[in-house]
Amino acid sequence: MRSTFAGLNTMVSGITTNQLSLDTTGHNISNAATKGYSRQSVDQHATRAQYVETVNGHMLSGTGVAAASIERARDVYADKQYWTESSTKSYYEIRQKNYDKVEAVFNDTKKVGVLNELEKFYNAWQTLSSGASTSSNRVAVISDAQSLIDKMKTVSTQMQSQINSQYDDMRTDLQKFNSLSSQVALLNKNIALTESTGAKANDLRDQRDNIVDEMSTYVNLNVYEQPNGMYNIVSNGTSLVAGSSSMTLELSDPIHNSEYGVNDFNIKVKEANIDFMPENGIFRSLQDTIVEDKTFIDKMGDMAGFFLTTFNQLHQQGAGIGGTDSDLRDYTSQETAYTGPAFGLNFFGDDRTIYTWDDTTKSVVARQYSSVTRSLSVPDDASSEARVTVSGTPGAAEKASNLRGMELIDALCVNDKLTEVAGQNLIAARVFTVEQDVSNTGAKVENAYSIGINGEGDGTNAVYLSNLFNLNQSGTQDPTTPRSIGVISLNSFYQSMTSKLGSDSENMDSKQQAQDDLILQIQNWRTSTAGVDWNEELTNMIKFQQGYGACSRCLTTMDEMLDKLINSTGMVGR
Repeated sequence: MRSTFAGLNTMVSGITTNQLSLDTTGHNISNAATKGYSRQSVDQHATRAQYVETVNGHMLSGTGVAAASIERARDVYADKQYWTESSTKSYYEIRQKNYDKVEAVFNDTKKVGVLNELEKFYNAWQTLSSGASTSSNRVAVISDAQSLIDKMKTVSTQMQSQINSQYDDMRTDLQKFNSLSSQVALLNKNIALTESTGAKANDLRDQRDNIVDEMSTYVNLNVYEQPNGMYNIVSNGTSLVAGSSSMTLELSDPIHNSEYGVNDFNIKVKEANIDFMPENGIFRSLQDTIVEDKTFIDKMGDMAGFFLTTFNQLHQQGAGIGGTDSDLRDYTSQETAYTGPAFGLNFFGDDRTIYTWDDTTKSVVARQYSSVTRSLSVPDDASSEARVTVSGTPGAAEKASNLRGMELIDALCVNDKLTEVAGQNLIAARVFTVEQDVSNTGAKVENAYSIGINGEGDGTNAVYLSNLFNLNQSGTQDPTTPRSIGVISLNSFYQSMTSKLGSDSENMDSKQQAQDDLILQIQNWRTSTAGVDWNEELTNMIKFQQGYGACSRCLTTMDEMLDKLINSTGMVGR
């Protein structure tokens, strides 16, 4: 049988539930500007009905309302999409910042970059080709060569500094990431403890999701929720957070890389002592930018290799000025017996080192001798110019090394002999010639040739050297020997590098903008579900206020009825 006071309990349930709903609405309004806050609502349901006896039989009478739980509005699928795309967004941002820095290093617009120094060096050879006997022209070639070397070393050093800075950023970011992982593990523990009684730790869950949002900028991750409410966070097969425990990421011990003159590091999982390879996010972006920055050092190294090999080999084919320009008919291939102008000298590098390009290992092989032999010979085709051969002296101690990247740039210097007093006279601007011998009668003697030399004002070899800057290999005197810069010209090699840099930077700009638009769309999607809408909350506030008031008024009415029943009827009421 239904209790006399059942109606009072019904109204009390309405009052308490509306009060709880009104409190929750106030909580929403208070946190409308809180980052990552999810709108909450009271899950109301009708309480169990009671049987009532009537003349027509049993009926069910409602007993009021109860609050089953306080739920937060959250779209799990939108969260997973955000965590996936957030790492991509961070990846593009870091890559674009790196491109901006590299473009600043190779900025040629203000006439202070590598291209400007390359043009000055080229112009110096052009000037020398038409005035080979002028000392100032020769000095200018050496001076401009040193300026070019200084600029190449400067930009390479800047790239080294950028790589070291990225490793420093990685070390700092790892500390931040480990702190976030620890916070998630602690929140996992608190959430499981709080919800063990059946309550919902909505605010703690919001805090945890905010931290996961930040973690997703560093690495690609997958989030799995356990039945007890804890998160398991996995990245590329590595469990970074498992319930109340978390893994620690750290940099490995330094690995010296002589090729680039830097210390390299790997990311390791401290507890498992294994390498961690992120697929996306800030950490992967830093790793990729380090690799990319090394390619720019490689490009500078390839240019240095070109000067040490191809440029040197052509410079060796000419002769300087000074000495005795006597007839070379009786030249015996012994440098000590020759009193004419110096020839066969390296313009760059060490004078006792022979530099050759190894296309298989993509390196310059530097073979250093205690002394070298320079010899002249008539080409097999008896062309108009003699050929100079430079070789290590038989029996001389040899020291061979393969140079790459920064090693090549460090090895690049102007030959010390050229920078000594009057060393500019050793610059090989003129060439040796081949002349067919004649008999006493004046007739040409078959297969008999003599070697001569052009005058001191000759700049033929300077022309050949200046052509190297702008001619593809097919247009040079040596169209087949592999070169460090490939078959294109030196200027084309550098300009293709900077053009690709500009194109890649522009492409990354487009990717970043597209990813920003996608993230904005996902954020709007999340906000539409979890965000606090002022109009909706104010409407709810009025609804729950009116509900609270109506239940209170109904309770008052029932109280008056019971007062009449108890105090105004029966013996007491007479």
